[in-house]
Amino acid sequence: MTMRYTFRFIILLHIFSVTQTSFIQLTNGSYEDIVIAINPGVPEDDTLIQKLKEMVIDGSSYLFHATGNRLSIRNVKILIPLTWTSKSNYAARTRETYEKADIIVTHPSLKYGDSPYTLQYRGCREQGEYIHLTPNFLLNTSLTSVYGSPGRTFVHEWAHLRWGVFDEYNNEIPYYISGELKVEATRCSVNLKGSNMIQECNEDSCSLRECNVDSTTGLYEQGCLFLLEKVQNVQESIMYSAALPSTTSFCNDINHNIESPSLQNRMCNSRSSWDIISNSTDIISTPPRSETDLPVPTFALIQYKKRVITIACDISGSMNHLGNIDRLFQGAEFFLTQIVETGTYVGIVEFATLAFATSKLVQINNEEDRIKLISLVPSTTQNEGADICQGILEALEVNKQLDGSTAGTEILLVSDGDFNRVKCFADISASGAVIHIIALGSKASEQLEQIAHMTGGQKHFAPDTSNANAIFHAFSALSSENANDTQQSIQLESRSSTLESEGCLNSTIFIDSTVGTSTFFLVTWQADVPSIRLQDPNGKRYTEAQFTNNTLSHSSRLQIPGKAESGAWNYTLCNNLKTNQILGMIVTSKASAENVPPITINVHMNKDTNYYPNPMIIYTSVYQDLLPVTNLHLTAIIEAESGNTVTVELQDNGAGADAFKNDGVYSRYFISFFENGRYNLKVHVESQEIENTLALPRNRAVYIPGYIENGGISMNPPKSSINNDNDLPITVGHISRTVSGGSFIVNNIPTSPQDIIHKPCRITNLEANAQGNAVVLSWTATGDDLDQGQAAHYDLRMSTNPRDLRDNFEHSTLVDISSLSPQLFGSQEKFTFIPLSMGNRSGMVFYFALTAIDKDNQESDISNIAQTVIFTSTTPEPSTVLSQTPHSSTSFHTGISETPLNTITNTNSMGTPTSGKLPSTDTPNTDLYSTIKTSDITITEVENSSSSHISHSIPTNSPQPPRSTDLPNVDTLKTTEITLLPTNYTVPLNTNSMPSVSISAPTENNLPLTGTTLPPTGSPITPTTSLLIPPDNTDTTFSSILSTIFRTVPPTITNNSVTLTDFTTGNTIQQTGKSDSVTATRIPLLNNTTTAYLSTTTTNPSPDNINVTVVVVIVCVAAVLISIIICLTIYFARYYRSASYSSTLV
Repeated sequence: MTMRYTFRFIILLHIFSVTQTSFIQLTNGSYEDIVIAINPGVPEDDTLIQKLKEMVIDGSSYLFHATGNRLSIRNVKILIPLTWTSKSNYAARTRETYEKADIIVTHPSLKYGDSPYTLQYRGCREQGEYIHLTPNFLLNTSLTSVYGSPGRTFVHEWAHLRWGVFDEYNNEIPYYISGELKVEATRCSVNLKGSNMIQECNEDSCSLRECNVDSTTGLYEQGCLFLLEKVQNVQESIMYSAALPSTTSFCNDINHNIESPSLQNRMCNSRSSWDIISNSTDIISTPPRSETDLPVPTFALIQYKKRVITIACDISGSMNHLGNIDRLFQGAEFFLTQIVETGTYVGIVEFATLAFATSKLVQINNEEDRIKLISLVPSTTQNEGADICQGILEALEVNKQLDGSTAGTEILLVSDGDFNRVKCFADISASGAVIHIIALGSKASEQLEQIAHMTGGQKHFAPDTSNANAIFHAFSALSSENANDTQQSIQLESRSSTLESEGCLNSTIFIDSTVGTSTFFLVTWQADVPSIRLQDPNGKRYTEAQFTNNTLSHSSRLQIPGKAESGAWNYTLCNNLKTNQILGMIVTSKASAENVPPITINVHMNKDTNYYPNPMIIYTSVYQDLLPVTNLHLTAIIEAESGNTVTVELQDNGAGADAFKNDGVYSRYFISFFENGRYNLKVHVESQEIENTLALPRNRAVYIPGYIENGGISMNPPKSSINNDNDLPITVGHISRTVSGGSFIVNNIPTSPQDIIHKPCRITNLEANAQGNAVVLSWTATGDDLDQGQAAHYDLRMSTNPRDLRDNFEHSTLVDISSLSPQLFGSQEKFTFIPLSMGNRSGMVFYFALTAIDKDNQESDISNIAQTVIFTSTTPEPSTVLSQTPHSSTSFHTGISETPLNTITNTNSMGTPTSGKLPSTDTPNTDLYSTIKTSDITITEVENSSSSHISHSIPTNSPQPPRSTDLPNVDTLKTTEITLLPTNYTVPLNTNSMPSVSISAPTENNLPLTGTTLPPTGSPITPTTSLLIPPDNTDTTFSSILSTIFRTVPPTITNNSVTLTDFTTGNTIQQTGKSDSVTATRIPLLNNTTTAYLSTTTTNPSPDNINVTVVVVIVCVAAVLISIIICLTIYFARYYRSASYSSTLV
């Protein structure tokens, strides 16, 4: 029996364990080596550099005060693109690249314009990828009123990037209903003041009005904007809007809005942004500083130069092992022919005990240059050991040939040997060069990865198994990191298989509309050229006769002239030999045009080195330019040194390791470790019918639509967006991609099998919705071990206080969810139930959270908290209305002036409460009066966001309209909020408890009920029907109404129970009788009733009831017959006995 260990995400920190994406260092409270990179497509503008400097200087001071006098910025590097003019003050870059920059400056997004945002696809407390800024955001001063100053906005985005916090606003859910049943804007803190307005525009002008409440949601109508007051008396929060002059702090535990449906609450377990930030390593390691005079940040301007790369080839005797030297040549030829960009300087070095440059730097300008370099790639070995340091140092010398410096140059080291980094560590560190490594086989030293990590290079691994295309995956990933995607070669296909004699490999690849130029089909083989059949989408066929064969690299290559046709390309490779042979197909292509960004894939693990049993995460982002591509099928293939492989299906569903649904980032946990050592990662991307969707980034500076200042409203221009926040589909057709994710190392795996248990993943997308008096909960199912398999059961809790639910989950109200069996990870779960009674309350806010428990009784972290509101005073409009209830309109005046100060009109006949504020005047509102006919009135003082001062209600059925004597003493009221509570509404019909057949309904909505004959027998029978009795000022009884109803019901209904509810008093009266005998005298008087609800409780018998009735009748008839037979039998028995006796006497 294997040992079982339980692990609750014990994260061990080891050197080189986290994938390096940034060179930022924090020293004595100051950030150093921040990299800002400008995209090569941005037009040259010196003003842009100056604006970047001003942003950082302003942001450093703002950051210092926001973090309690702790953190600031010391120095920044601005990476200038090669497309800009070289200047004397531009130094050469070293290891900085556009792909690894902390902040990028590039063109606006098609979807979200100039909005700054942070690419953030990991969980809470996890660092983001980069901050995205546009030139217009930095140069256009008019955008300051929209987003705030660039310096303040930079700090907002820095919090996303560095500390893994999230926005405290929500464009998708801009409003919510608080626990006090108030509609609030999603914000932090809730003390931020503003007004809710909607802007209506025509061709000539725009106007503003107050937002109306949507009766179906209880929230403000769609399009409602929360306009902030420019002058506030609160300082929070930077993660809501740093644009307000008063905003200087992050929300903390005291003022955090835990009720808000913000992304911060969802992702960070309802913790405040400062709670997360203050527990980061940055804050913990940096005490507050006493000095407040900060040094001004310094800047270094560095620039790209032409790409310089030297291939360092190991030709030692060990490279004969399993044909490693042949694989080196195959990969190098592939790299030089199809991957490396035109204009690149390439050198070649070979090394064993000593190192030699077989080619000085050659700039690739044409096909002849590529062929010349390929001829200098070594294909034989020497019977010597390998001195890798000698190879690296010689390659550095070759790289100096361009301008005497190795800074910013690259080395591609291919080796299977041992490495003593002590001999050349200092030289490598000082060179400024980037070293990529391709480790061949299991004997290659793991110190190679340390060199790559230290210099910012890529790490790749090609296992000893010769049937893998790993060598091609590694070389294909080594495109230039200068952000020019249109010049880079993209691998569309990589597939290989061991085929028996006459065996064939068949497959289809798709060339999509974003690629097609410089398209190569490369067939690899072991012993002889196979039979090749290739057909394009138009039916044109190619065979091995059109392919160029290279016996040295064991490959056959076909380049499609011009632009390859978009669509499906079918190929067949057949082994013509009598013995087995490994055949493979690799397809690469480039962008279809210079102005068409191709769909690109980026694959990486969350760590370079892992220690068992800690889990790892596979991340794969799929983008066309800045636009996420969704609805794809991604399969990760992970191969160990032994050749054993495991496949993992990646998901973009917002569950498990995937933080956000449909953001173009596909993720999954990887826990299937089976041996120590290196693992190789590649991801296969395919689709049958996809759409490219413009998914809005969730972590960006809030757009401020306008401000309220000095009593006036100033509106900003509309957002520069081609659509609303919903995804905009752009069809790009079928696609194929196969991409390398490099290699990683796993250590500490025990030699004996271990059964590792991880608890289920936290659920982060729990949602709650009210449907009548029921609550519908939905979420994505988690797994048993993280996101693998399925959980055993759920634990669901509810509360009316979200803080109690977060902090005392196990003591919150338990909801029985045992009827729901968890599904497989990624499935959609749904659970409906009716919460506890709310008593006499008009509504109540409920909060929900749940955990998942696995088969070993391990419990996940608490999910996000979802909330919903159930109202008892408002209902959907009934399906049949027999008369229209009049609208109620109420005007409020002061006793001194007859001019209306505010008129509130309730235009909803179903009774949704309407609120309005009575403006304050210099004269106390002691003579406030109102004429109300059909509505209750509640007067509530509103002062300092509190509504608990005065509450007074006057019911509709008062003998006289309310006058000043009926109102509370409001001498001290400064602002008065009046809420109309109309009485003309009905309660919802409970279809579950109502009969299946009810009273026939008229077809005209405005048909008066009183004195009107309802439809005759035979009219369609409807389910439950609400009958609205119009208000009447006379003491009319309902006897004639009910008599009419009873006379017209279908004759098959013989008994009825009539229920009348007086909603003024809440009293219920029930009357039972036969349809032909109901008279007016049997109906109680309901004086002054404005609304009544009529229902029948005895209906047409259902088939089951009919069956029961028939059975009962049959049984009764049988019983009667049996009784008669018994009686007759007894009678005749006595008769014959008597006759016989008489005969005897005679």
